[in-house]
Amino acid sequence: MGIFSFLKRKDHSDTSESAEISPADGNLPVSVEPPGPAGPANSLDTQLEKSRSRFAGGLLSFLGGRKKIDEGLLEELESQLIMSDIGVPTASRIIKAVEHNAKSHDNPDLRTLLREQLINILKPCEVPLEIPETGNPYVLLVVGVNGAGKTTTIGKIARQLQNGDKSVMLAAGDTFRAAAVEQLQTWGQRNNITVIAQGNGADSASVIFDAVQSATARNVDVVIADTAGRLHTQSGLMDELAKVARVVKKIDDSAPHETLLVLDGTTGQNGLNQAREFSNTVKVTGLAVTKLDGSAKGGMLFTLADELKLPIRFIGVGEGIYDLRVFLAEDFVDALLGDKSPDGSVTPL
Repeated sequence: MGIFSFLKRKDHSDTSESAEISPADGNLPVSVEPPGPAGPANSLDTQLEKSRSRFAGGLLSFLGGRKKIDEGLLEELESQLIMSDIGVPTASRIIKAVEHNAKSHDNPDLRTLLREQLINILKPCEVPLEIPETGNPYVLLVVGVNGAGKTTTIGKIARQLQNGDKSVMLAAGDTFRAAAVEQLQTWGQRNNITVIAQGNGADSASVIFDAVQSATARNVDVVIADTAGRLHTQSGLMDELAKVARVVKKIDDSAPHETLLVLDGTTGQNGLNQAREFSNTVKVTGLAVTKLDGSAKGGMLFTLADELKLPIRFIGVGEGIYDLRVFLAEDFVDALLGDKSPDGSVTPL
């Protein structure tokens, strides 16, 4: 499965733009990344080791050789799920489904039943980002709190789009954080991507409007717009996001075509509150959960999927370009449970 539905690259003009920072303005080398993950160090099992240690480790420690699925065992399982950063309502629903399904089996295996239910929760959210052909630039607006990894996520998506033969322009809409523009310019220079930028303190909506306008004139495929990191409790900054969406619609009434909320995987259940608040301000259409390689809180994805039903576009599991992975429910569950043997079969408890 590909990450995006790519289109054939179009011809692009060299129209100048006063606000742009072109790759030629910097002397950074163009980075060259491998075509994809390679070797056991880059396997999802390895990258989610901390979450698996908490998730599967806790399950194995109390299940041991116990085979009888009774009320006491299910209560302990529910506690383990909650301690693995799955919210209480979600954990309760998982246990009820496991208990119900166990009654229809003569010799039920608890891990198999649990695995099936975990996949069932995540599977509806396994929706990769696709870039359709519309005749206008596809506008991807990236939002999230400070420190979630928005700018890094933008750089990785842009590079993967390039490798799929898509033309990309970046909009430095984070005009609030010191050095945010420079950070995005660095990504652009390294990957030969034009960045539309203005000075610190400039109006974010104006910067993004200029970028979409420029991309339209140049027939660019995708505009990825950075925005200032903000706490979901900061009403003034949240209102600014709504303004960005309104302004972009003046060029293309269907834009932004994707509003991607970047969540820090180390925040656990707080990510659910962030997602709800951002969704109240702008129409969030997809999630990217970052830093899961350094977190033991991978269980948060089950709560996000169960409570919000939003597409999980990407998970971030490392520093490399291709460590921003398309989210695949079965692979994620098996990495947490440690269920897959070398031949790809599921290992029973």
